[in-house]
Amino acid sequence: MRTEQAITVFRKDYTPPGFWVEHVNMGFDLDLKTTVVAAEFTVKRNRASPQTSLRLFGRECPLVWIAVNGRRLSKADYHIEDELLTIENMPDSATVQVVTELKPSKNTSMMGLYASRGNFFTQCEAEGFRRITWFPDHPDVMATYTVMLRANRKDFPVLLSNGNLIEAGKLPDGRHYAKWNDPFRKPSYLFALVAGKLACLEETIKIGSGEKKLLQVYVEKHDLKKAAWAMQCLKNAIGWDEARFGLALDLERFMIVAVSDFNMGAMENKGLNIFNTSAILAHRHTQTDDDFARVEAVVGHEYFHNWTGNRVTCRDWFQLTLKEGLTVFRDQEFSADMAARGLPALAAYSARAVQRIANVRNLRSVQFAEDAGPLAHPIRPESFQDISNFYTATVYEKGAEVIRMQHTLLGEAGFRKGMDLYFQRHDGSAVTCDDFVQALEDGSAVDLSQMRRWYAQAGTPSVKAQTVYDEKLKTFTLTLSQSCPKIGVETLADTPEKQPFHIPFTIGLLDSDGKDLPLHLKGEKAAVSEGLAERASSLILDFKEASQTFVFTDVPEEPVPSLLRGYPAPVNLEWEATDQQLAFLLANDSDAFNRWEAGQQLAIRRLVALTQAVMENQPLMLDKAVINAFASVLANEALDAAFKREVLMLPSEAAIGSKMSILDPSAIRTARIFMTQQIAQLLKDQWVECFWTHQSSEKYSPDPVSMGKRALKNLALAYWLETGDLEAIKAAKRQYKKADNMTDRFFALNALVNLTPEHSVKALNDFYKRFEKEALVIDKWFRLQAGARWTNAKLIRSLSKHKAYTLENPNRMRSLLFTYMLANDASFHALDGSGYDLWTEFLPKVDKLNPEVAARLARALDRWRKLTPQLQSQARAALERISRLSLSKPSSEVLNKALLL
Repeated sequence: MRTEQAITVFRKDYTPPGFWVEHVNMGFDLDLKTTVVAAEFTVKRNRASPQTSLRLFGRECPLVWIAVNGRRLSKADYHIEDELLTIENMPDSATVQVVTELKPSKNTSMMGLYASRGNFFTQCEAEGFRRITWFPDHPDVMATYTVMLRANRKDFPVLLSNGNLIEAGKLPDGRHYAKWNDPFRKPSYLFALVAGKLACLEETIKIGSGEKKLLQVYVEKHDLKKAAWAMQCLKNAIGWDEARFGLALDLERFMIVAVSDFNMGAMENKGLNIFNTSAILAHRHTQTDDDFARVEAVVGHEYFHNWTGNRVTCRDWFQLTLKEGLTVFRDQEFSADMAARGLPALAAYSARAVQRIANVRNLRSVQFAEDAGPLAHPIRPESFQDISNFYTATVYEKGAEVIRMQHTLLGEAGFRKGMDLYFQRHDGSAVTCDDFVQALEDGSAVDLSQMRRWYAQAGTPSVKAQTVYDEKLKTFTLTLSQSCPKIGVETLADTPEKQPFHIPFTIGLLDSDGKDLPLHLKGEKAAVSEGLAERASSLILDFKEASQTFVFTDVPEEPVPSLLRGYPAPVNLEWEATDQQLAFLLANDSDAFNRWEAGQQLAIRRLVALTQAVMENQPLMLDKAVINAFASVLANEALDAAFKREVLMLPSEAAIGSKMSILDPSAIRTARIFMTQQIAQLLKDQWVECFWTHQSSEKYSPDPVSMGKRALKNLALAYWLETGDLEAIKAAKRQYKKADNMTDRFFALNALVNLTPEHSVKALNDFYKRFEKEALVIDKWFRLQAGARWTNAKLIRSLSKHKAYTLENPNRMRSLLFTYMLANDASFHALDGSGYDLWTEFLPKVDKLNPEVAARLARALDRWRKLTPQLQSQARAALERISRLSLSKPSSEVLNKALLL
């Protein structure tokens, strides 16, 4: 790794900036080879700061000249060390001018100002603005901005920046200009500009106040027909945020721009959201139902940032979950409400449950693994070397769960009061997570002091539940105990002992007929679980101690407990339920999430046992409990298709691995395939019937009900194919050829690909030829092969040489390398070490082009200590081998922690 000492930044060392910035004027003379940037900003001394000098940050940002109050400074007037420019003896207020020269076409990092397909784009979060000009580039430095863009009119007819367009016109020599003003104070990470040849879909709407707002979605001309869904999602998000949270669109216009070269999913720049094309384009011929759902979620997420992130932002980057965790929670609620919109009450409840299940699947597959490894960290980290490494599932998804817990404790009305107070106190400010929790407390009059531990402690708590029924006293006793050992950075010296978390624990009790019993909690108050009250008798228990006992009185018979209804907290529940109890809950629980959970627990018990049998070379056998449970669900006509599909999907390989003390990815895959094929064979007739029953001749629609039917049909096809039935293969090939939408075509192809290579070669070739000009679809083509059961390093290396493959486009790079190295464990962790060799070959190449993306690829071996001894030794050798190279700071931090923690 790099020889220089990496600098660790600590949250406790936060210091307010020495100067505030009041207003920024920026001028850009845009040219692909050399762009000149002139920045002028007014600064005012911050008397509350111990800093006396003006500190400006720049990264690969050549300085032409700098001036203070009109006087150009000589090199003797300032000092540059690494990325910090310091000016001493500054007056209390001054105007600073900075001129820089950039090379956008050579910027492969895609941070700051860069070129993509002949157009200009920016990405400034977290520290990209310092690649544009020297500036106090910290999130607590908020200012208003006026931006002048000048460029060749023919090459760059569209010129966009934040805020409102206040002036535009022609210039000599075929050039033109556009002047933008953003009246809202914002940190520099929210600055954005776009320039180039783009087509626009626009619509004018009225918000609640009656004001008219212009909405614009900019895409490349050939993608214009794929922008309509994004526009509809944007309108839905604007209406939802105003109705649910009272938060209205504040600017005259709101713009979304799609770009194919982008490191992330999207960016919430004030009034000018920039999106990866994969998160904005949607059409039935080229995108699947999952893609449509992702566009809805991401459009919602970025729009919701307008208030939770932009109007109120983070004081420092340690507070990242303040905006991201809160906004993920909001986009999850938005998607759930959209799924339930217009449906009857029971169907709406089921639709919301399906959304919750999808969120928890993702949490357990990705975030729980992160929380159990060397890179584990609290949702509010205490230290970092490179902030780009903390755009993680922990900060985002677990952060959202922490918000959800507080919403559960406060209820919808109490949470809304707290949110209203948060904006009343902090609009236009940069604040902390503590400020947010304090506003919730003060607004609702609920004590959340112990909830703050979720912000400070890493790891996934384990909650052990023990139950006793007293027939004589008619009492049911629930004893809960929690534990969460130190993990990741917490294992270092001088880390304080961890304290019990505040866990909202939802519970219901079922009688022998499967009906909910009324609940009477002895000696304590408990809230009725909001949102469940109409369908079930549920209580929220305040679980705050290392061990705590709750006694329910007047329980007429021994009940079956339904624990953690709706999954209100990101914990691992350890409850020794019998198979009979789980099957009973799956069949009867009024809580839809817990019906799904019971089925998952039935399955995962068998999968763990089967994996162990594979590892010990024992014969594989499957009892009838799971088969009978699946048969019951398949036959239940009262269940919605989308919910059925969730219940009938086996836990992922990642979820199985999270339950294993020693990780053998190949054994996990073997066990899962065995169970899948057993379920397929023993229920073959039911799968065939399910497949044909859910055929539809209706026009494609991305509504949740239609999506659910397609999802169940395609799951049935996948199970049917696992039987090896020639009729199933014919049905899959027929669906692939005749499908009128990408969902059916792609899932038929995916099922064929996962059989054997022989069944898929012709279809894969056809798929490529059909969609050769559709970049996002070709990403799917690479992803399919990289994620197949039979994939190996040799194939990945071969595909990396394909004419359509490149490391320079993040989407294309991820489609092959990320899929193979981060999502296909059994293939990547091959016993011959070929996957690790491939990783050590490609990581330096990606790192040279794009350090931020490379740092994510560097995580492929972060769980190496959990692998089998043979794999562990090979993984360690690969880590040590690559650690001797000179890599970027983001990648080095990840690799160091993987080796040391």
